[in-house]
Amino acid sequence: MHMAVEYGRKIGFDGYFYIEPKPMEPMKHQYDFDAASSIEFLRRYDLDKDFKLNIEANHATLAGHKFQHELRVAADAGMLGSVDANQGDYLVGWDTDEFPWDVYEATFAMYEILRSGGFETGGLNFDAKNRRASYTYEDMFQAFILGMDTFALGLINAAKMLRDGRIENFIDERYSSFEKGIGKSIVDGKETLESLADYAYKMIEPELPGSGREEYIMDIVNQIIFSEDEDLS
Repeated sequence: MHMAVEYGRKIGFDGYFYIEPKPMEPMKHQYDFDAASSIEFLRRYDLDKDFKLNIEANHATLAGHKFQHELRVAADAGMLGSVDANQGDYLVGWDTDEFPWDVYEATFAMYEILRSGGFETGGLNFDAKNRRASYTYEDMFQAFILGMDTFALGLINAAKMLRDGRIENFIDERYSSFEKGIGKSIVDGKETLESLADYAYKMIEPELPGSGREEYIMDIVNQIIFSEDEDLS
């Protein structure tokens, strides 16, 4: 990989190289199993300044992750380069490379991409193929329309979700205890296990975090996806 970078720079290529996380195939134990392991591999071997990740939806599910999760991990590490826009069959353990049709998954994917500021390099690539029974040129043409429509809807929905703001506001509120009191003291590195044990011992009632309200959050997503009105408050 270092030789590839060296050669690329020598011939004038000044862009990023991509590595695509993929579990199992061709081996059982891979150093690029998922986004997290790939990032650590690149950092360990001093390749992270030249490489970014190409995240594939189908590979994310093969690794036991959601597509959205892998995008968030890569983006938060500043390592999101490009995306293979496809999807797989959750019931099988191999790469099926289907054209994307799940609007929910595309929405959450585009939410992460927009939230991170969009693509600096790369973009959406349809690493996908028609199903066996769809063998005509018309089927192939329709498959690309399906993929483009799915991610166009995902982009529209994701933009609406970010403009709406309720999800991000809820997350901020959910973790606000780390910005004050004992929570901030923990974040600032001022506490120890002993000091926290003493703090807990002196508490009359445990201070519970606010409810996760998962059903409320998913209902917001449904409202935004299925509402024709931009004013969703």
